[in-house]
Amino acid sequence: MCNRNSLFRANKGLFCILITILVVASFLGIPGNLQSYSGGTEELYFCILHTNDIHSALIPHSPAVDYHPEEEDSAIGGLARLATAIDEIRESKMGEGEPVLLLDAGDFLAGSAFAWLALSGYAAELTIMQKMGYDAIAIGNHEYDYGPDVLAQYLLKAGYPEAHQKTLVLASNTEAPPDHPLAAQNLYRNAGMFELENGLKVGVFSLMGKDAILLIGEAGDVQFLDQHETARQAIDELKEQGADVIVGITHSGVDEDRELAREVPGIDVIVGGHTHDALYKPVLQGDTIIVQAGSLGEYLGQLELAYNPNTGKVRVRNEENDHPFLIPIDDSFACHPEIDVLVQEYTLILNAYIDEMTGGKFDDIMDTVARSEFILSNHPSLSETPLGNFITDAMRMVAQEVIGKRVDIAGQANGCIRTSVFPGTMEHCGGNVSFYDIVETTSLGHGLDGYAGCPIVSVYLTGEEVRRLLEITVLLQEFIGDSFFLQFSGLRYSYNPANAVLLTIPFVNLPIPTTRAVTRAELYTGDGIQPVNGEGYVPLKRGDDRLYHLVTDAYILLFVPLVADMLPQLEIVPKNIDGEPIPLERLDELIVHHADGRELKVWETVVIYATSQLPGVDGVPRIPDYYEAVAGRINKTWTFPLVGWLIIILAVIVAGIVFLVFRRRKHKKFQGYHPN
Repeated sequence: MCNRNSLFRANKGLFCILITILVVASFLGIPGNLQSYSGGTEELYFCILHTNDIHSALIPHSPAVDYHPEEEDSAIGGLARLATAIDEIRESKMGEGEPVLLLDAGDFLAGSAFAWLALSGYAAELTIMQKMGYDAIAIGNHEYDYGPDVLAQYLLKAGYPEAHQKTLVLASNTEAPPDHPLAAQNLYRNAGMFELENGLKVGVFSLMGKDAILLIGEAGDVQFLDQHETARQAIDELKEQGADVIVGITHSGVDEDRELAREVPGIDVIVGGHTHDALYKPVLQGDTIIVQAGSLGEYLGQLELAYNPNTGKVRVRNEENDHPFLIPIDDSFACHPEIDVLVQEYTLILNAYIDEMTGGKFDDIMDTVARSEFILSNHPSLSETPLGNFITDAMRMVAQEVIGKRVDIAGQANGCIRTSVFPGTMEHCGGNVSFYDIVETTSLGHGLDGYAGCPIVSVYLTGEEVRRLLEITVLLQEFIGDSFFLQFSGLRYSYNPANAVLLTIPFVNLPIPTTRAVTRAELYTGDGIQPVNGEGYVPLKRGDDRLYHLVTDAYILLFVPLVADMLPQLEIVPKNIDGEPIPLERLDELIVHHADGRELKVWETVVIYATSQLPGVDGVPRIPDYYEAVAGRINKTWTFPLVGWLIIILAVIVAGIVFLVFRRRKHKKFQGYHPN
């Protein structure tokens, strides 16, 4: 049997050599374990690059006409520039031994004219994002703009389900029918796991938020499960699979993200989207880090993190590295050659599609539609806007010409007006408004004809129902925000937002509307653009049973009557010219068509209206100065709140009761008094 002391002496030389090697290795930083990737500390470093709400913005924009490949320009975004920024960071991090994940929080589709290619069997956005090396992408509400069937065909065209090996498409709280291609062909996944080069395991899942679900235009039979319960289940499953870090990719908005972090423990990072917030610093909710990178590819989010295997905690490293959380994507980044070639290929396809849809009037997305010396703004929110006036005027006047009958009112929701119209600012394009830039404002949706763009619908409402429509837009802003705030042409009105809701029933959260928020409503009886001040208006009174001709888009028409399901006192029944109710199942009867049978699209009315303006000295139509500012169509006012009157009345009643009780007691006391 060996003696331990003799064994030690025999191996003393070898032992000393091993100690020397380990000491030298520690100084030289030679990797001896997983922790060495983080610079010799116990922490494991990694980086999350992220985007959200790209909305088919393949090319630089705001305005797109400013972009010049060989000169400095003011255009922002563009997938080819974004790809260069991503590659530069990846290369830098690779040199430091730091793994990188690239994630997107949904709404990569819809918003610009490039989204229209989805209706022709192309998957431009997702195909390019795969080439850019995205690891995981969430499905947002706008991926359903053309319905679940088109979404399924889009994903198939992009190579799914096999393409999950390249870029995961996640939709954790989505439940498509078992026989629908989305589910039957596994076109989306519930969760995924990434094992990084340093051995760190990162589990990911995605959620569609409550507000995003509410705004889905066409979900079909697809159902959406409870967000918090889905998250808990996903976290448990990912941890069972050995996940060290949990990342939720959410299309919900910051408020819902904070709620999720409060209610569901175990989420280390939330990469968010939907509300287009540019978070220059993360929002911290407990131990959860929440980030979001604006929209339209204007920023690349960069989140540098460290994971401590001993505590299981994740911390942010950007500030110690002096690195920004959001990197502006501008002309400081050259276009990535491979991605730029793909974008140009899809641009040629889109140009051919536009040529077909406009009957040859436009065959290039950069064709000049009009000129303007100012921005047609869609701001501020929850307010009349210059662009809202321009678009609704276009809908009213162009539809009237196509239909051949007077149109009294046109309405469009802020959520369907995607962006301001920016004229060119560079020497090569100063003042130009391109087809691409003006169409981007109203490009959403599709019609029964299968072509891009939401169709114009023509309905008749009584004056009382028009008043109810105004009450609805005031009421909805209190609960949904800006998305369903309606812009109008053909009328003007004043309202007190404090009078929208009398009270809200607890537990069921049901608002009781006053139906008295609108203090004044007037109909414009003239032709053309309605004046800021002056004559031509008549009162639109409560109880008015005359029929008025209104045009809007099909999406708004489908949504507004749903309010009556909860609030019958605000019921609106679409009718034809004879006053006969038209069920929404017969929507095709309400769609406005050209003489050749084509549907009249919202984006089309805007283009036609822009090109119909008076030309300048160069022969190009000019946007009138009228649209540089608002025109007094929607006016907030203040009157004493109805709830205040209610409180006063209740106070008077209570005071009266107290007085009567006091008087009665005093009377009884007086009756019981008998002087000696």
